Amino acid sequence: MMDQKLATAARRLNARHHARGVLPPLVLLTDRARLPDPLAAAAALPRGSLVVLRDGDLPAAARLVLGRALSEVCRSRGLRLLVSGDAGLARRIGAAGVHWPEKRLPMCVRGFATAAAHSQKALMRARRAGVAAVFLSPVFPTASHPGAESLGPVRFAGLARRAGMPVYALGGVDGVTAPRLAGSGIVGVAAIGALGLEAIRP
Repeated sequence: MMDQKLATAARRLNARHHARGVLPPLVLLTDRARLPDPLAAAAALPRGSLVVLRDGDLPAAARLVLGRALSEVCRSRGLRLLVSGDAGLARRIGAAGVHWPEKRLPMCVRGFATAAAHSQKALMRARRAGVAAVFLSPVFPTASHPGAESLGPVRFAGLARRAGMPVYALGGVDGVTAPRLAGSGIVGVAAIGALGLEAIRP
């Protein structure tokens, strides 16, 4: 069973969004260092959630094996899978689309795609590219980027409201911090550690 505080906060953030039912409240991002068992973490997600396969530093063969295994879990659990930065791999494993890192975002995307953004300039570029949603980060201090300056909930909310597209909060978002984003108009939250096995409750 998932961390109910985070799941509940994510549903509340998503509840009044115009993309309700199209873009889910929760997104899991894989990370070998912080999420050693992405298959188990994905299997614990609510149906309809998104999963983003990252781990771009893996050798191509190993990433293909992981992608196929994750794709099987997603199909069996009613989840949608995106592949970070690799449209070819996304097609090979039958993923729903591609998640683009900020620096690799094409000028115009094809099919279902999301993108990473860390500034207003990046948000504008993502909107022009035609992505379905953007992951704006880091909202709070995060173990993924120790020491990096975070946006904070006030600045994050201002950027999200001006984005002109659905926004997910990423970076230090968990069951404690997610409620601080109420009123920001975002579609939901994306996380790594907060959706891992250590976040599962009996």
